[in-house]
Amino acid sequence: MTSEGVGDWVYAIFRADHSGDRTVGLRGVAGEPIRTVLGRDLAAAVGTVSLEDRDWSAAKARAHNDVVSAIGRSGSVIPVRMATIYRDDLRVCQLLLKEQEDIELALRRVSGREEIGVKAYADPKSVAIQGDSIQLRSAESRSRTANLLRRRRLLASHAEAYRLATEEADRVHAVLLRCSVDGKLKPPPNNRSTGEQLSVLSGAYLVDGGMVNRFKETVSALERSTARIRLEVTGPWPPYSFAEDLVAI
Repeated sequence: MTSEGVGDWVYAIFRADHSGDRTVGLRGVAGEPIRTVLGRDLAAAVGTVSLEDRDWSAAKARAHNDVVSAIGRSGSVIPVRMATIYRDDLRVCQLLLKEQEDIELALRRVSGREEIGVKAYADPKSVAIQGDSIQLRSAESRSRTANLLRRRRLLASHAEAYRLATEEADRVHAVLLRCSVDGKLKPPPNNRSTGEQLSVLSGAYLVDGGMVNRFKETVSALERSTARIRLEVTGPWPPYSFAEDLVAI
């Protein structure tokens, strides 16, 4: 399909199922009908969108994921990064043919598996440096020197909280790697200079479909055994974090 000012928004790549179309009835980020583009034994779910629409809102992200998830319910799927747009169906077909070997490898890798996200947070106020019992006289507490001392002690306590929480997060990650096929970490934000909750772990784990509930139970058990961090689980999701490593799309 070719027309001025529009392009193919690619949602996912999967094995062609010649007995039925996995995109029937699906609508995309602009409300457009989703269709299938074929390339030998592979297929891509695409929708025609305006090339002028650059509003990549949260609603579009949810709609993109909804399409990928719906297709994934019928078999293994490679999620494509949001806002991946090709000029027309021919370009999408060429992608399938050019990357066929890598796509087949990626499909075997993610087949029957889902992505689970795990994040860990720590409250810096919950950890204090042992032995920090300096007492200040009321007169001193009003001085610039005393204020500077208190500031330094606060920063030191915050840094110590981050270090201890990070050690617990590393232990959590090591355990979760043993419960999954693969796992990767995203660097947490640089939040050590604030008084807010510290992000000390942002992990994605590729988990066999039949092990998702046990994986989540493991996360719950880990949280009960940690004193300094709170764990948050998201998913299961299509394996976004792992497909990108295998296919150059």
